[in-house]
Amino acid sequence: MFYPERFSNLPAHAWPRLRALLDVHEGGGPLIQMTIGEPKHAFPAWVTDKIVEAAEGFNSYPPNDGSPQLRRAIADWIKRRYGVEMDPETDVMALNGTREGLYNAVMALCPETKNGARPAILMPNPFYQVYMIGAISGASDPIMVNATEETGHLPDFHAVDPAILDRTTACYICSPANPQGAVASRDYWADLIKLAEKHDFKIFADECYSEIYRDTPPVGAMQVAEEMGADRNRVVIFHSLSKRSNLPGLRSGFVASGPDTMREIKQLRNYAGAPLPLPLQAAAAAVWDDEAHVEENRALYLEKYHIADRILGNVPGYTSPEAGFFLWLPVEDDEEAALKLWKETGVKVLPGGYLAQDVAGVENPGKKYIRVALVAPKDEMARGLELIRDCLYPT
Repeated sequence: MFYPERFSNLPAHAWPRLRALLDVHEGGGPLIQMTIGEPKHAFPAWVTDKIVEAAEGFNSYPPNDGSPQLRRAIADWIKRRYGVEMDPETDVMALNGTREGLYNAVMALCPETKNGARPAILMPNPFYQVYMIGAISGASDPIMVNATEETGHLPDFHAVDPAILDRTTACYICSPANPQGAVASRDYWADLIKLAEKHDFKIFADECYSEIYRDTPPVGAMQVAEEMGADRNRVVIFHSLSKRSNLPGLRSGFVASGPDTMREIKQLRNYAGAPLPLPLQAAAAAVWDDEAHVEENRALYLEKYHIADRILGNVPGYTSPEAGFFLWLPVEDDEEAALKLWKETGVKVLPGGYLAQDVAGVENPGKKYIRVALVAPKDEMARGLELIRDCLYPT
């Protein structure tokens, strides 16, 4: 049977690799799941009521771009959060989860060749796996740019070979970063936008963790572009209700950019879109309009940051995250640490190398880390962190 070469040779995904590593062994205690970033805080209780109130919408095909109500709510949120005016008719499109938009962005926006060469798509390493598959699906070379402690856990795209930059059509960047929790500064965004202008590529800004932070709201890519007077068509932002509002199952996100860019994205969506059902769009609009539940959610994560700092603060190399809900903990070997932890304690974590790829001549930048999700109920999370400390970092 024939399979496209670009898909038949994909590296194994993180979750099958994790099952193969851990599930053949008995856990050393009651399971404490700290692998997947699936929020477990309560979502707003009134969300279900909103869906029921709009239930008759299940009888209609939903509009591809999102209902006017939802697009207006998204544009209003962008204005409140970043001070940027976006036209809900031309600059915003609802997504069935941001993964859809992140994947399709390459196919919608990136040409098949650039400067007579095969195009390149830049991305951080470690990275959200859909970035690589989006690039491969778009017949582009995924270029992994290591994000390490030395680079502030954000990729230094300026260090990329100029010959690659000249055939680059887009770069993915996640801020706050998954898995390290690093936040791109205003200067970082400005420098990246200038680099994109110089080499004529787009910026795909994955900002899905933007509402989980300590004290200062992370600056946004479109916010900086607007301050610089840059062409907003060059910057494409992606946001979601999954983390902000503890609604991963609602599958509600959005993409926003300038009208020319959005026209191309919407054109692909006309043929290959999977719009959110209208009752879910009605609920999503109400959720984007409300900030009270977001503040409550952020307070819960702030408490978890403090718990993590108290339990792990003396661990050599421990860095408390600026934002997001992951810990990126240093170990000697990621798989050995994850397996030891599972066999001796029943705690499951993700080997950091599973979120990264090898780069020629450089060790996998995740190999010396494990990713720990702080999504479990507070007491369970604290118990898991204590077991990690006592098992992997005994004093």
